[in-house]
Amino acid sequence: MTTFTPIGMSATKRSFTAALCLSAAVLAGWPAFAAGASDTDAERLERWQEISKSIFGDRKLEPTDALIKVDAPPRALDAALVPITLTMPEKDRIAAIHLIIDDNPSPYAAHITFGPAADPSEVKLRVRINNYTNVHAVAETKDGKLYEAVKFVKASGGCSAPMGMSDEEALKGAGDMKMKFAEGGAGKPMEATLMIRHPNFSGMQMNQVTRDYTPARYINKLDVSANGKLVFSMNGDISIASNPVINFGLAPDSKGPIKVVAMDNQQGHWEHSFNTPSPSN
Repeated sequence: MTTFTPIGMSATKRSFTAALCLSAAVLAGWPAFAAGASDTDAERLERWQEISKSIFGDRKLEPTDALIKVDAPPRALDAALVPITLTMPEKDRIAAIHLIIDDNPSPYAAHITFGPAADPSEVKLRVRINNYTNVHAVAETKDGKLYEAVKFVKASGGCSAPMGMSDEEALKGAGDMKMKFAEGGAGKPMEATLMIRHPNFSGMQMNQVTRDYTPARYINKLDVSANGKLVFSMNGDISIASNPVINFGLAPDSKGPIKVVAMDNQQGHWEHSFNTPSPSN
């Protein structure tokens, strides 16, 4: 199974200048393309081929409209908070999903692996989008095959958008978590919404007081389990929006406490447990 590969650059190096942040992909071995609203389809395809090879090597990717679907607004209202919905109609075949935002400085936004306590029919999350770009969702099936879907999104500047508050204020309460449940009824999957307080600094945001770039600090590992059984594990990067919100499904037979373990790239570590509601008849 493919392992998540971050852009391979320290937070300090990322934060020297905006130009250095924008070249993070090049320094990490990502393909060196100049992305923009005027790029042709051929240029976007070439970029995707280089990115997918960096992540998946020589493994074949098949286009699909059945195994995974990606839904996103054609034009983002807020480039720093773009809602993405990934739908897997044939959920029993899905082992993992990969989310790639082609023209972001670090394209590989998230790798989610599902466990036995998951209902992998749908995942929702919010991301930053830095430019007019294709967003690729890749489903990895249990037999090791890869299937891709794509959505074009118009957005600009999401990775460098300021938080609107001081860095200290943004970090207050980092790691605090909430979880909401939508009951599916007895014998049906349960939908859960996990909310984590964390600024997910991208390394491209300027401190409005010091005029320095805030060092990158983002949640890079998230594990969710139900009564000791894995629901999902997610590796993330700077493309995940601040104060992450993730909607996911729990298998009908998932019982007991939901445990969440979150870690960030600066050794932050937080754990929290939530009680699931009793299924209604």
